[in-house]
Amino acid sequence: MQAPGPSPRVDSGVDSGFDCVLRAWQAHEAELLGFLAHHASDADSAQDLVQEVFVKALRQGRGFCSLDNPRAWLFQVARNALVDAGRLRRPNVELPEDLPAQPADERAPVEALDACIARNLPLLGDEDRDIVQRCDLDGLTVRAYAQATGLSLPAAKARLLRARKRLRETLVAHCGVRFDPDGSVCCHAGPDGA
Repeated sequence: MQAPGPSPRVDSGVDSGFDCVLRAWQAHEAELLGFLAHHASDADSAQDLVQEVFVKALRQGRGFCSLDNPRAWLFQVARNALVDAGRLRRPNVELPEDLPAQPADERAPVEALDACIARNLPLLGDEDRDIVQRCDLDGLTVRAYAQATGLSLPAAKARLLRARKRLRETLVAHCGVRFDPDGSVCCHAGPDGA
């Protein structure tokens, strides 16, 4: 794709951003087009995507000139454009009108474990209970947990793995939790173990 005309200047010689985009484009257009042609569904789609990348680069204006690695930025935009195009191409399948609705009170087996977990979490040791509560139930990242507790990231990951294993054993023993061949919860006896 050829950029149109000579590069404009703004305010007597101040780079408008077009010059930076044009230089980067001349250096990387063929490589970008090859990348997109390899991954796109057809040559026309690749041409459309490469034009989209060029327009996005132009919209950056002078901000494009301050990029540390314009090539990496162009390829990231190209990858994002491929993903977006792939999402648009996905076929939509109409659901049949006679599809039975899941009863509102029916929950997936793993979702119905909340009462059992609440009842069995106090049975774990302090460290196990703390990391499961904070990382799995409260949503804290393992990295943040490691920093907050002074652990290394590998130590925090190992602690969480051991705590999950002990919680799993407790849930199997006290709630009758069973797993399918993939390791997902398939069923359990219920919150009272009955």
